[in-house]
Amino acid sequence: MTEVNKAARTGDGPPRPGGWTRFVTARPRLSLLVALVLTALAVLAGGGVADHLGSGGWEDPAAESTYATKALEREFPDSQPNLLLLVDSGRASVDDPAVAAEARDLTRRLAAEHGVTGVGSYWGTKSPGLRATDGHEALIAARITGDENAMGRTLDRITPHYRGTHGPVQVRIGGIVAVRHEMQTIIKEDLTRAEMIALPITLVLLVMVFGSAIAALLPLGIGIVAILGTNAVLRGLTTFTDVSVFALNLTTALGLGLAIDYALFIVRRYREELSTGARPLTAVGTTLRTAGRTVLFSALTVAVSLAAMMLFPQYFLRSFAYAGIAVVLLAAAAALILLPAALILLGHRVNSLDLRRLFRRGRAPKATGAEGTAWARTASLVMRRAPLFALGTSALLVILGLPFLGVKFGTADDRQLPSGAESHVVQQHIRDGFPGTPGGGLEVLAEGRATEAQYADYKQRVAALPEVVRIDGPLVRGDAAYFTVQPRGEAVDPDAQRLVGDLRSLKTPFDTKVTGTAAVLVDSKHAIGERLPWAGAFIAVVTLLLVFLLTGSVLIPLQAVVLNALSLTAMFGAVVWVFQDGHLSGALGFTSPGSIETTLPVLMFCVAFGLSMDYGVFLLSRIKEEYDRTGDHNEAVRHGLQRTGGLITAAAVILAVVMVAIGTSRVTNTKMLGLGIALAVLMDAMVVRSLLVPAIMRLTGRATWWAPAPLRRFHERFGLSEGEPAAPAEEDEGKGEGKDEDKEEKETATV
Repeated sequence: MTEVNKAARTGDGPPRPGGWTRFVTARPRLSLLVALVLTALAVLAGGGVADHLGSGGWEDPAAESTYATKALEREFPDSQPNLLLLVDSGRASVDDPAVAAEARDLTRRLAAEHGVTGVGSYWGTKSPGLRATDGHEALIAARITGDENAMGRTLDRITPHYRGTHGPVQVRIGGIVAVRHEMQTIIKEDLTRAEMIALPITLVLLVMVFGSAIAALLPLGIGIVAILGTNAVLRGLTTFTDVSVFALNLTTALGLGLAIDYALFIVRRYREELSTGARPLTAVGTTLRTAGRTVLFSALTVAVSLAAMMLFPQYFLRSFAYAGIAVVLLAAAAALILLPAALILLGHRVNSLDLRRLFRRGRAPKATGAEGTAWARTASLVMRRAPLFALGTSALLVILGLPFLGVKFGTADDRQLPSGAESHVVQQHIRDGFPGTPGGGLEVLAEGRATEAQYADYKQRVAALPEVVRIDGPLVRGDAAYFTVQPRGEAVDPDAQRLVGDLRSLKTPFDTKVTGTAAVLVDSKHAIGERLPWAGAFIAVVTLLLVFLLTGSVLIPLQAVVLNALSLTAMFGAVVWVFQDGHLSGALGFTSPGSIETTLPVLMFCVAFGLSMDYGVFLLSRIKEEYDRTGDHNEAVRHGLQRTGGLITAAAVILAVVMVAIGTSRVTNTKMLGLGIALAVLMDAMVVRSLLVPAIMRLTGRATWWAPAPLRRFHERFGLSEGEPAAPAEEDEGKGEGKDEDKEEKETATV
């Protein structure tokens, strides 16, 4: 029995609260009032944040392709059209005089629009690449200037005047700028729908977990504060750097998911302390010294995993680091400051409004502690058959991950959008009906003085490459020239990627830089591959250090890293099997591009690994607390799973609900992110934490806690422990089980 509980039970009053407890509980009403004011300010500051976010960010800013793209935009602004008007002449030919007259009028009007340059069309150039093979469709190409937000505003302004029927032709809008703008609009709409789905279901699940409607509302409040605060942070960041609109999905998911995790852990421990007879202030103090420390520690581990994305140059990945770190720290701060203040004011009323009574009428109430006893029996079974469970679950996870061996990386394109989205329809018509790949070729920037003969020689050598359909150009301006190279097949297939390397390896009397869709993909893969080992090493080293500070063991941190990585295999296997290979595409409503966007596996690994560590910390902290108290390794493992099995499972199910709601998005990458992480979270909680961890810890036995003397002294000085350590005692497996079950009978906590 701890000192605080002794004091509470003997009536001597609680001891004077420590520094942190005194800080967060001294003026609870003032704390909540300040939080309310700050939240209101966050609503104002973060309002309309989605309108300031970008929909790109997959390219490396320092890559050759990025340099060439910017140089071409500056020197040859007409060279890279990002807006396409698909002109459909119906049954008539695109060369029909009436059709041609209307198309030329549309071209002239588009060229006169402010913010639009480089307007050209089939009717002006007679280029065969701008005319469909059936002769009933042709293209008008243009470039909208400015940054992503400016391009979006221009697109919104001009498209109503061009979309639809114009005399004998029907016009639809496509091109990269249209794809990205439509993607941004759909993501905002889908995010609102996901929140409407997730919030009520989450509230129902929390009521089922807590019993009390009052207790169930607390995690939702913490999550809303974290989400609104992060939106304000992202809005502030947009004034300094580019931020991806996709990051909003992570803000919602982690804001709700982690806030619920942390609030579950803190409220559960608080209710446990109340059930032992502690007064509310004493219960809050004990909760902060135990569960509060674990929550802080867990937040650090999640933030570390997300921070690894800062090592990559693509702002798509960096945006998730900005959003993720902000929402994790805000969720932890709200759970450690606002939640204790609310618990102080509520006291025992945190257990009020038990809605489950409505479903228990006429039935005997379930024995208190039955759930914990069931988890204890599960732990005992797993440890009795530890080799079987360790090998069986490991083999299952490896098998589920095998499809990832066949992964193919690509770029995000119009096929991220629903099949009925206008820009997707336009691009699909171009893929299916036009020769080559209009808008998907390679561009070569030649810098330095050269003669016509040298340009002609270069053009001849490029045309001889086996992957080349044709080469056009050069267009010369000063000391710079511009070529377009049309590869065979799709814009990013292996032939196109090989062609990028062939073009870059050609020896020329002038400097050449290659860009285009395939070149951006090649450079993006190189940037990720170059930094991936550093990101993995960063996550591993910091995770090893943090878990060592928690446990004081050398072996447990290694187990944590390996088992966490193993828990993600099912997610990666499913991503390839479902989203790359197209299985279940009809049921889930998406078009498979036949590849996985290059940055998605990195993003999913960092997020899912952090969430796995979140659950791992909850389990290990309780095991460590019991081991410090008894010195019995097997009993500590059993007790840890007994105390946290239901908590972790409930938290995982709730987080999975939030991620599945995100996964209802009509944008394929968002769908993949939501459904993939939901699967990873459930596999981690229900397979790895429930079966594999106790089996492995049973096999390693007391050696699990070994550390050399210098590291033990380091841990004693700087390490984190939850609860009050006591002198270890040698106990047989299962000893003390009755004592724990008696204690369970006294508890009123329902988690």
